[in-house]
Amino acid sequence: MSAAAALAYTPEVAKATAPIFERMSRVVPAVEWPFHAPLIHAINSLKRERNAVVLAHNYQTPEIFHGVADIVGDSLALARKAATADADVIVMAGVHFMAETAKLLNPGKIVLMPDMSAGCSLADSITGADIRLLRQRYPGVPVVTYVNTSADVKAESDICCTSGNAVQVVESLGVDRVLFLPDEYLAKYVATQTKVGIIAWKGHCEVHERFTGDQLREYRARFDGLTIIAHPECPPDVLAASDFVGSTAQMIDYVGDHRPARVLMVTECSMSDNVATGLPDVEFIRPCNLCPHMKRITLSNILESLQTMEPRVEIDPAVADRARVAVERMIAVGR
Repeated sequence: MSAAAALAYTPEVAKATAPIFERMSRVVPAVEWPFHAPLIHAINSLKRERNAVVLAHNYQTPEIFHGVADIVGDSLALARKAATADADVIVMAGVHFMAETAKLLNPGKIVLMPDMSAGCSLADSITGADIRLLRQRYPGVPVVTYVNTSADVKAESDICCTSGNAVQVVESLGVDRVLFLPDEYLAKYVATQTKVGIIAWKGHCEVHERFTGDQLREYRARFDGLTIIAHPECPPDVLAASDFVGSTAQMIDYVGDHRPARVLMVTECSMSDNVATGLPDVEFIRPCNLCPHMKRITLSNILESLQTMEPRVEIDPAVADRARVAVERMIAVGR
């Protein structure tokens, strides 16, 4: 039996975790709490012992996002905050490329990835060798690479970007055209927002590519007064059928600022749960597309990772030095 399985929901644990449950009680059923609370209590205690922080992406489940995370956000926010994390250990509750980015920006710290198989369809869609071939085909054209890529790919790039700063990054280069990799739909969206020519790759997010414009029109017909906001990794017909397009952080800000009576967030469905906890006056309509990779991260494997201090993310120094430049250039654009 694992250490996690042996944990008990004692009165002490119930008392210590009660304020945490209160924050997420709208989205986590009370019947589930005795299973989550002992793990949350153990993780938060062990974080103090290890001088560790947990970074959690917006797509993590509420018990992770609200229960054990110290830093939350989209890829850009996590990259920025990882660079200044005041801890000896960083635990990435996200997917593998995010853990690599944290290691690139914090080479002297231990970076733990609770499940090394938590990957990404976008990251898997392109390799460093692909970029080298593209440079031969398009000599002199700068390569802008989405952060949803491996360190090997970042090392072959001129600069990275996220969905939140893609247009700003592209325009910061002062050129007529760029190679924009690997998300085809994000590239098409960026092309509508800038005069810079965009050469795209055909990578897709397996969560966002499943949404359709017809789906959204059906939701509008069923729910009066529905506001639809979508992530730019979605296909063009989805973006055209939406009221607002933005990164996960921009979507969260939009809901918080506008407080629509009813909203549909066209992205990974755990994010709606995480946002709903603080907005009781907003009704969230949830078309649920789950990211199978994000869901590989659990309270149990976060705890086990902190207990064993494994698995650790390591990057070949020759790759890391070049990849770090691309990420740091991205962060500098926003300063």
